[in-house]
Amino acid sequence: MVAGGRYTLEIAASSLESALAAQVGGADRVELCENLGEGGTTPSYGTLAVARDRLRIPLYVLIRPRGGDFVYSPAEWEVMRRDVELCVRLGCDGVVLGALDARGLVDVAGCTGLIQTAGPLGVTFHRAFDCVADPVGALEAVIGLGCERLLTSGQRDSAPAGAAAITGFVAQSAGRLAVMAGAGITPDTLEALAERAGVSEFHASAKLRLPGVGGPAPTGLEPGFWRTDADMVRQLRERLDSLA
Repeated sequence: MVAGGRYTLEIAASSLESALAAQVGGADRVELCENLGEGGTTPSYGTLAVARDRLRIPLYVLIRPRGGDFVYSPAEWEVMRRDVELCVRLGCDGVVLGALDARGLVDVAGCTGLIQTAGPLGVTFHRAFDCVADPVGALEAVIGLGCERLLTSGQRDSAPAGAAAITGFVAQSAGRLAVMAGAGITPDTLEALAERAGVSEFHASAKLRLPGVGGPAPTGLEPGFWRTDADMVRQLRERLDSLA
């Protein structure tokens, strides 16, 4: 039984419509992003502004200027700083960030600057953690940054596959931050992660491929797209509630 009797469900929403579907389905929190196929990037101003107006659940925003690695140039750091400033101005509840240096260590100096810019906003350290060379040392660095939460798949392709490592991270953190399992989260994988890995927060996209409108199109211009499905979110919520 999780403390307080309820598990937390965060949905990675790659559009405004996905964020609204997450809310309808019973999500506790939204991580708003774009380009989930690249691991997620920062959403547009318009998406952020309208989502802030319409969501009644906590809104966290992914701060990531591009796909690929997590080692950033000075120009990219400036972009991320400006995006964090925007989140503060719009009244978002938190930001989701992470960066590494060329050695595979947490970029503490860079992340510290972003966290200071975020001020009162909550901070989640994202799956850049799953690419670190030394996860034990990296977890201490993330805790030292003052992050409230770590999102991880246990350095594997999915959280169920990385459950053993996630269990270790929960033990090491000893309540100093929340460990949130993400990647490969379905109603069927929740119980083992909740009861064996000891996590109380879960991160999923709960998305379906929609056909879109239009006929055949060149590669890269296909009309189909992914969107969070409220029914899938509801299934996750109901399964978590049955475990509490």
